Amino acid sequence: MAEPTLFEKILSGEIPGNFIARGDGWGAFLDVFPRSEGHTLVVLENPSQRITDLSKDDIGLLFSGVKQTQETLSSYFDTTDFTITVHDGPLAGQEIPHVHVHVIPRLKGDGGGALPWMFPNANPPNPPDFSALAELCAKIKEANE
Repeated sequence: MAEPTLFEKILSGEIPGNFIARGDGWGAFLDVFPRSEGHTLVVLENPSQRITDLSKDDIGLLFSGVKQTQETLSSYFDTTDFTITVHDGPLAGQEIPHVHVHVIPRLKGDGGGALPWMFPNANPPNPPDFSALAELCAKIKEANE
């Protein structure tokens, strides 16, 4: 049997966690390395590494947890704006091999950014290259036939 992930240990109570919400099959606890105050992780009890490994039921549980976590954080921080992020695999920045969703309350002047902030070296075409997008779309579909 595989060694439990860090998140499994937190969910079981083996390692302490500051839970702001819990539900059937999931828990939401404050991130120990927060990017801003209230940065929370929503984690399934299912220790799968990738979203594609989850069942439809697990995905439903996970996003039910995200919604409840947002509602809890909204009440405290008086905001309805959040950055919701999933790093799905190591190349995407996933540090713990266990699906989790970052729920980060957004407040005016918090210093956070939008998607371009995450990819500062990207150079997207402006105006958009619709023919290149259509070609890529066709190739992606063809690869999945």
